Order: sequence, then C-alpha cells, then structure tokens
Amino acid sequence: MAGYIFLEGGAEFGGQMADPDLRAITLAGGFNAPISVIPAAAAPDNNHQRAGHNALAWFKKLGAIDVTILPLIDRASANQPSIAKQLQSSRLIYLLGGFPHYLAQTISASLCWQAMLIAYRSGAIIGGSSAGAMVLCRYYFDPDRGRVYEGLNLLPNTCVIPHHNTFGKSWSTKLTSLLPTQVLIGIDEETGMIDDGINHETDPDLPRLDALWSIYGKGVVTLYRYGQISTNKPGTQFTILPH
Repeated sequence: MAGYIFLEGGAEFGGQMADPDLRAITLAGGFNAPISVIPAAAAPDNNHQRAGHNALAWFKKLGAIDVTILPLIDRASANQPSIAKQLQSSRLIYLLGGFPHYLAQTISASLCWQAMLIAYRSGAIIGGSSAGAMVLCRYYFDPDRGRVYEGLNLLPNTCVIPHHNTFGKSWSTKLTSLLPTQVLIGIDEETGMIDDGINHETDPDLPRLDALWSIYGKGVVTLYRYGQISTNKPGTQFTILPH
C-alpha cells in the first residue's frame, strides 16, 4: 500500500509546526517510529550540520525517540548502500530545506531515492519543507537560476511554491506562464499539508491528485489551477485536481 506525502512551506523549526509534524509522526507509527532526516539541500553553503541539529532537536522536543540525521549530502553519499538501507526501513523521511536544484540533482535516480520509494510503497510517510517539498513534485522552480526543472515526481502534475506568504507568492505569475497545465501549490510558512483524508484508508492506492489533503499549522494553502485561484485554511480538506 502507498504511504503518505507531506509538504511544508518553510520556517519549519521555528516552534510553530507542531501540528503537521505530530500528525506526520502519528501516521509513521508513533513516537517510536524510525525517522530519517536528509540534510542535503543545506550542504552547498555548509549549513547541513546546523540544519540537521535543529531538526534533531525539534523532533526530539515533539517526543520522537528514534531520529537519525543521515550523512546524505552529495551524490556519492546518495548512492551509499548503508544509507539506502536505513532509508528503506524508515517510517518517516524528512527532506530539509535549502537549495532545491542541488537537492534534486543529488537524489534523482540514486540508490537512496529508490530506497525511499520502497519505504513509501510499504506505507512510510515522505515529505519535506521548502526545497524538500519542492523537489518531490513533477516540477520545481530554482530561484537562483530563474528556471523550472523536472523534480522527483512523487506528486505528478504539480509544482510547490513555498514561503507563499512571504517571497514565494512573487513566483506565481511566472510559474503560471511557464507551467500552464500544472497545479501550483502555494504553501505558507509554518504550514503543512498531508494526504491523510479518510479516502486514504479506504483506498490507499488512490492517485495522490485525487486524494483528500488536510492542512495543518498557521497559514493557508493556495492552489493555482487552470486560471483559477483558491485558498484553503487549516482544518479543511481539498483535492489537488478539481472535481
């Protein structure tokens, strides 16, 4: 059976993300579930150790017991069998924010990505914040290059705009033009979305675009679909594709 996907809009360890992260821990199996954190997106500016430490402290504060910051920071480590083995047995896999293009190039078609897919297909929850959420979609925008690239496509026909309530919203006009057939998902900071609607239990293999997604946290999720814009608040559920 397929697992769950969770996407967060940024500012993930500022103390306001307990709702989505506790929900992710619950879906992973509870506080004893093995959690693996991937800090690769923060490696280009040598921030991966600090970011990993913040992630460890945050998940421990929430009550998680088995949290590992994996040494996955480049293409070589993404193809290390020992790291892939740990990912395959993880129940919650979290990709930190940072540089989306570097993260996508590091993980794409790697041994670790294959292990993550195996874990997901056996029921694990995979997600991330900011860059970590962006690369999981069909496309992602690299603000450093001003270009759109193909992502890992765990969530097809989509492109996440993180930090939507701060600087991310300024990308929407350009991305609407560049990706007219894709659904743009604008996620506010301190906000997360998880495909944990009731239809996941009745049909866990339902395509994620038709799944019911729930919103947790402080802000909203804005969908740009076929020329229409809709806003969804915490506590509500929605599907990515309109019915």
